[in-house]
Amino acid sequence: MTATLTAAPARPVPLARAYRFELVKLFAAWRIRLLVLACWLAPAVFVAAVSEQSSLPVDTLFGRWMNATGWAGPLVMLGFAGTYALPLLTSVVAGDVFAAEDRLGTWRHLLVAVRSASRLFAAKALASLTVLVVLVAGMAVSGTVGGLLTAGNRALVGFDGHLLTPGDAAGRVLLAWVSVLAPTLALAAIGLLGSVLWGRSPMGLLLPAVVALAMALAQLLPLPVAVRLALPSYAFIAWNGLFTDPAQLGPLLIATGVSLAWAVAATALAYRLFVRRDFTNAAHEGSGRRALAVLPLAALFAVTAGIIAAATPALGSGITQEKVQQSVATAFAHLYRLQAGQLHRPDVTEAQLAATAACTKGDGLVESAGPGNDWRCVVSWHLPGVAATGTAIYQLDVTADGRYVADGDGPKEVNGYFQVRTPDGDQPNPLWQFDANVELLPTTKG
Repeated sequence: MTATLTAAPARPVPLARAYRFELVKLFAAWRIRLLVLACWLAPAVFVAAVSEQSSLPVDTLFGRWMNATGWAGPLVMLGFAGTYALPLLTSVVAGDVFAAEDRLGTWRHLLVAVRSASRLFAAKALASLTVLVVLVAGMAVSGTVGGLLTAGNRALVGFDGHLLTPGDAAGRVLLAWVSVLAPTLALAAIGLLGSVLWGRSPMGLLLPAVVALAMALAQLLPLPVAVRLALPSYAFIAWNGLFTDPAQLGPLLIATGVSLAWAVAATALAYRLFVRRDFTNAAHEGSGRRALAVLPLAALFAVTAGIIAAATPALGSGITQEKVQQSVATAFAHLYRLQAGQLHRPDVTEAQLAATAACTKGDGLVESAGPGNDWRCVVSWHLPGVAATGTAIYQLDVTADGRYVADGDGPKEVNGYFQVRTPDGDQPNPLWQFDANVELLPTTKG
């Protein structure tokens, strides 16, 4: 009798093994190691150095509080990361994860080893995501450590002037950094798509940074709120609402949902193009249908903008006279109490102050709505037992995303520039200049 041997069919490598292999490859690259080192060390050095300076980055959100509390440092870093660092990191990591194999010509060897294009795509996508999470975590931890070691674990002045205890500030700082993972995923998915589309061309590497720059520029324009919220980049701004009382959760939740939708759509598109690719062509330079690949994302943008416009009153800029007045009065009342405590004056509640604001734009010659640096507000308040009404004037520069800087314009005893001696050192008068915002979707307050 003659025995017949039948070869067992080759099975694809388990996803976990392929993922570990891709993760080792990424961390073995010198540029990834350099990025990890920079993200875990540079923010601490930067925050510590800036917190010791007398001139602070007051044009950056929470920058004016960097030498007052250590919790301002990681928030300053978060603003920088959303604008510059995270788009560049997604370009270097996700934007090159497939293109690197094209440059090295190793696709056929990988497919022979893994025996599944689907698992190979999943392994590379998960490995790049893991690296990005490590980098983001490094920036958050490093910035926090640098701030706490330099400025201490003290209360943080919120985005509307109210004080957050150190414990509350810690929780909200953590939530803020977690919230930017969603837009980072969206940019990473766009990076995966660019890496698949352009092959060995460097254009795929640049795609996340270019898209992020275009979206950031769009956020500077006076766009309707629905259009603004339909862009993943708004999630890099919406975390500001965590630092108001009550928290402005509506824009943040919408922006997070939009970012995740973009991440899923771009990843699915990249996957479909990848598994349909002809890997026998060693000179592959991309899919050749790059313009068509943009259409699903454009359709997603149009659909989400339409849904947001239909579900919320978000057709205009979202910046109205009533909202500006309410925001200025609220922030002034909170900061007045802070100033009274620093000057050792009797404490009063916001209800006792009953602060109100009367705001106009362009000296009343134009409609009092929309962004601009020509807003002027007169704040009025009452003190218990005092018959006279206090008034203070502020000049406002309101940006298109609702954030504004209020600059005191008298009387100098109230909102002029002077130093206040506090147990934690001399601090500028908190009523002199302050940052606050106009919530673009007031009906979604959490």
